[in-house]
Amino acid sequence: MKKYLFLTAFAATPYLASATALPGTPEQWRQATAEDIEAGYRITQENHPGQYDRANPGFTGNLAAARKLGLEYAAKVNDAPGYKAAIMAFNARIKDGHAGMVPSLPDDVDAWRWPGFVTVWRGDALYVYGTAGNAPAKGARVVSCDGVPVRDLVISNVFAFEGREDEDGMWWDNARRLFMDWGNPFVTPPQRCRFEQAGKESELALQWSPLTEQGREWFTTSYNGDKLPIGLTEPRPGLVWAALPTFKPKEQERAAYQAMFDDMKANRQRLLSARALVVDLRHNHGGSSVWSLNFSSALWGEARVARRLSAYFARTETWYRASPDNTQYFASLVDRFKNEGQAEIEQWARRNLENLQAARQRGEIWAIENQHNRVPPNPEADVDGDPAPFTRPLYVVVPGQCASACLDALDYFTRFPNTRLIGAPSSADSTYMEVRSQKLDSGRARVIIPTKVYINRPRGNGEFYKPAIVVRALEWSTQNLVDVVEADLNKR
Repeated sequence: MKKYLFLTAFAATPYLASATALPGTPEQWRQATAEDIEAGYRITQENHPGQYDRANPGFTGNLAAARKLGLEYAAKVNDAPGYKAAIMAFNARIKDGHAGMVPSLPDDVDAWRWPGFVTVWRGDALYVYGTAGNAPAKGARVVSCDGVPVRDLVISNVFAFEGREDEDGMWWDNARRLFMDWGNPFVTPPQRCRFEQAGKESELALQWSPLTEQGREWFTTSYNGDKLPIGLTEPRPGLVWAALPTFKPKEQERAAYQAMFDDMKANRQRLLSARALVVDLRHNHGGSSVWSLNFSSALWGEARVARRLSAYFARTETWYRASPDNTQYFASLVDRFKNEGQAEIEQWARRNLENLQAARQRGEIWAIENQHNRVPPNPEADVDGDPAPFTRPLYVVVPGQCASACLDALDYFTRFPNTRLIGAPSSADSTYMEVRSQKLDSGRARVIIPTKVYINRPRGNGEFYKPAIVVRALEWSTQNLVDVVEADLNKR
């Protein structure tokens, strides 16, 4: 069984010069915000699978509540930062990472400020990752700010506008944003905080100032560490390291993936005799699951992987929302993959397009893809033609933002008992996938629209992976992660 996922990342999109001119007065900003929230709500209703998902009756209620909350914020908006905050509050209230809107405003809208230090979440608290002065000290734990425990502040200042507080991985990714001020008018940045280090507490009045390049660098590297290029390396003898930092590869990165797959097949003995293989998912924000599926096939053998996935997804069905816009999206995918010379994925897109067109001609809401996998009696047993089994320890470095196609990779890897997850808890998915984005007529934002819903997917709505080894080191450097793997290998 093969699955493909093409995910539009839930992040700010570039401002379009052809967009409608930005509002010039507070009243115009309030009107624009309300209009865009109404438009986003309408487009979501018309295209999102959750609108008719009987397995998730709460979706429509959350969407309606998000509209109500967004409009309440819209009534208080005066400028571009307020617009952005209202859109983000609308998103957060939907409580689904694959629904909502992404502002498309000029880069200079965000006047980023920081207090001279950057923090990072390491499972139980925020710790100072880098500091431009003598205080607070690197490694100090943030206890509270303005008399409020830091965890409560993260919920009110961060998760009210971004992410979902009930997912452990979201804390690793988003909690550090407490000390980054982008001008949200509905949030008061912390003014006075208490820190603890070596059993001693101290208090510091924060001085907020424009974010420096050093601050940007620390913020970028704080939660994922250094970024390795796609491919295989050997940081220590017998320890093979496979970097998979993106599942949305550009042309050169696609070539790097293919070179890695070819290397794995041609030099298979290197993997079979390795002390361990480490799959590094740091910096991965999802994309297409075809890359991790092809990696799994190169490692364990295509037929062996297919049998296990057929058993795992035996009851899973895929239902596509057959709206006009979703259908047009798949028509554009056919053209895109044809132009890129990706024949296999082009066929997949064309098949889905034909199914959606047929469903629309019948006047039906769904284009249903029944898997009906033929599962062998013992899908974990090897058969003639399988390559030699890969049984060496496999470690998978999981970052907190791992979701969508990154979670698909964990689904695939954990079908094999020699897989061990290390790092952070992952984020979670709803069952809504195959995400596209649709520009509002105003040009000020794009709507996030998944085109399909999984029925009976083994990994449920909101479920996430927990690591066997939590890496709490302040620095998530490759060197520190290598040390974690070596320490675990020495225990075996």
